[in-house]
Amino acid sequence: MIQTKPLQRSYNAIVHQVISIMLQNRPFDAQLASSTTLNPWTTDLVSDILRSVPKFFFQSPRSIGRQKGFRHRAPLKQRNLKQEKLKNSHNVLVLGPAAYRNPKRVALGLDKAFEFYFWVDNFFGFAHNEKTCNEMAFVLAKGNNLKGLWHFLKEMSRRENGGLVTTTTVTCLIKVLGEEGLVNEALACFYRMKQFHCKPDVFAYNMIIHALCRVGNFNKARFLLEQMGLPGFICPPDVYTYTILISSYCKFSMQTGCRKAIRRRLYEANHLFREMLFKGFVPDIVTYNCLIDGCCKTNRIERALELFEDMNKRNCVPNRITYNSFIRYYCAVNEIDKAIEMMRRMQQMNHGVATNSSYTPIIHALCEAGRVLEAKDFLFELIGGGSIPREYTYKLVCNALSSVGAANLIDDELHKRIRDDIEGRCRQVMKVKQVTSRIMTMKIVEEV
Repeated sequence: MIQTKPLQRSYNAIVHQVISIMLQNRPFDAQLASSTTLNPWTTDLVSDILRSVPKFFFQSPRSIGRQKGFRHRAPLKQRNLKQEKLKNSHNVLVLGPAAYRNPKRVALGLDKAFEFYFWVDNFFGFAHNEKTCNEMAFVLAKGNNLKGLWHFLKEMSRRENGGLVTTTTVTCLIKVLGEEGLVNEALACFYRMKQFHCKPDVFAYNMIIHALCRVGNFNKARFLLEQMGLPGFICPPDVYTYTILISSYCKFSMQTGCRKAIRRRLYEANHLFREMLFKGFVPDIVTYNCLIDGCCKTNRIERALELFEDMNKRNCVPNRITYNSFIRYYCAVNEIDKAIEMMRRMQQMNHGVATNSSYTPIIHALCEAGRVLEAKDFLFELIGGGSIPREYTYKLVCNALSSVGAANLIDDELHKRIRDDIEGRCRQVMKVKQVTSRIMTMKIVEEV
């Protein structure tokens, strides 16, 4: 029975109740509908329930409680779902997003999400809108049920009220499929937009270009960019389109391990940068940071400094990421004084706050060069700024001071403070990480 009175159960409790019913594999039928005294279903409630399905059914026990950062590490190659299914049938480890997944649990989550979606429609007269349709489509995409996904989108696009499958829906779906490593399927979704009575816009093109660049399919990405640049095309490229390609060229240049490929991809990145300037686009800080970082990592410091000066001429204010690229380069080539000068310039110009990412390369380079006392001073400066040094950096400075007989320069009180901060940070991370998915499931069942 689903309790619906506001005084008895809160909004989150209803979500937990429905998820527990799915986990227990109980049917969504007329008996369950009759036990619900009121009609609690709203767009936000149904969307939250569907959004919770991948969290409890698709994630492996190793992924429960993982940190939710803004960076998502997508696969570097196209996934083969048939091959993954064959490996699962022979108990062979599958790598990638589907690693350590339980296929039976994924199938249960897909079935229950479908059952719930149509249950609220048939027994409560809930009118699904674009938001709930999007969440259901995301569940099918994250569960890798592509056949069911195409059938669901066709059915929703044929409904009388219409407006359930829009360009925004397909664009977000392309993004999800790209993050799951299903780039060919994302491309098929892009070309199927006409079947769903949708017209692609510049955001849809950007998402599919980003998905193609993730797996290194630059030929197809450049083809779409050239198609967007045709005279009279309805979706001309924007700054973000060029930034995606420039960033991808710079990132993939170092992953090849081939000098010729590195030179070729850096040339393509610089060529795209000049092309966007020729067409009148104004590059933003992200475009400059991607190109500067790529040039620094490939030892093209003259080009990086040229771009840095161009930023100042165009009144594009550099940030900490810009300066950190130069700091890492100068530390790598043992020009430590220039790295320190670059960090001091950032602080004087108020272009960013120096943190671990700025101090750590300098401290490591000073220790390797034998300038131990300066490394100690920078460590103190880092701590004085309110940052917690990394454990490896702290131990490196301590060992370097001990090797020159200056271990007493760091008093016991500061040692204790640094160790407590490092341990506290480790405890905070471990507090988020759950050991198994059973713990999370038991907590929800107990709340119900």
